[in-house]
Amino acid sequence: MRIGKYSLGIGDRFGHQGEAQLRAIISAAAGGVNIVPVWNKSNREHSYIHSKPDDTRVEADAAVQALSYQGSYFVDADHINRSNVQGFILASDFFTLDVAGKIGTRSSDEEIAAFITSCNKYFGVLSIPGILDPFEIPDQLISVIAEKFLAAIAEAGKIYSLIKDQKGAGHFVTEVSMDEVEVPQTPVELFFILKMIADQGIPVQTIAPKFTGRFNKGVNYVGDVAQFALEFEEDVLVIDYAVKEFGLPDNLKLSVHSGSDKFSIYPEISRIIKKYDKGIHVKTAGTTWLEEVIGLALAGGEALDLAKHFYIAALGRQEELCAPYADVIDIRQDELPSPDEVLQWGNEKFANTLRHIPGHPDYNPNFRQLIHVGYKIAAESGEKYTALLEKHHEIIGKCVEENLYDRHLKRLFDL
Repeated sequence: MRIGKYSLGIGDRFGHQGEAQLRAIISAAAGGVNIVPVWNKSNREHSYIHSKPDDTRVEADAAVQALSYQGSYFVDADHINRSNVQGFILASDFFTLDVAGKIGTRSSDEEIAAFITSCNKYFGVLSIPGILDPFEIPDQLISVIAEKFLAAIAEAGKIYSLIKDQKGAGHFVTEVSMDEVEVPQTPVELFFILKMIADQGIPVQTIAPKFTGRFNKGVNYVGDVAQFALEFEEDVLVIDYAVKEFGLPDNLKLSVHSGSDKFSIYPEISRIIKKYDKGIHVKTAGTTWLEEVIGLALAGGEALDLAKHFYIAALGRQEELCAPYADVIDIRQDELPSPDEVLQWGNEKFANTLRHIPGHPDYNPNFRQLIHVGYKIAAESGEKYTALLEKHHEIIGKCVEENLYDRHLKRLFDL
């Protein structure tokens, strides 16, 4: 089983927007770009919403059938580990092995020594085609990399083996994720991480490293775009070389997590993958939920009232809601509107404050980030929320489709 060249993680926390998301994918295909949809939902999101991995499969299959979609598609067990993977085995055919929590765990001296020995040919200077300056590889650097990453990749091997034993080799797509950490991996570290992955026998098809800069949830990239572009391009070239050097799958590609709304780096991603004719996987999980809130606001009446409730309740529970996302949000308290202020807003004001259109006078990224992590409150609203999603499915679906196609796919793929 192989993932296509271009793929998009289309998270949908409440499982109502499968068709709207797929329409954006179909529009891209009509424009000449085939993108594989990958419905993804993490164990944390399932636990907040009280859904099951099977529900994600049902949503994906129903959307495909309703729109007579003929392309390939996948259901991702997003950010899973050995403690929770079992619940995803039957429903999923794409598995994101999250080993970020194991980075920094030290392997045994014997395991580290064995890895260093296996890297003898790379001591000194490592030249990678396309990268102008060779990398200096002193013995101590490989030791440091092994101490930092070897145990994490061994854990990925254990998760992969558990899945393979039940689904069979070749019956699912594997991604290795190590993005939810503070310090980005360098291209040199990525090269040796890929060797570790190959040593574990993991047929990885996408890898999600941590890049320089902030990839905060639902808002634009924060950082030096030129530095990101340099790292991204070197990572692309490292992967190309590692595929040949270590016998990894020839379709291995970079995966950008928390990739929704990173508008400032989309042109660089597009330029680089075109330059080298490479693929890309981008996860856009949380923006669907935000578009649902925007759609409710635009609908007005009780739907707008509920949207306001989500914000006001989230403001009162900010510490609780933000804690699980501390590494991927930055909210300025002094720029959050007060409850009294929000209660006075009309539907357009609320929608424009939440909708991510950089430069719009009403847009507030702090407001947007807080609502982004506040989906737990919508889950607690139960049928009150889902009934309004169904009642206003046309306006909400239009918001979801427009956001995915106009603000994401057009920028990423020059449509």
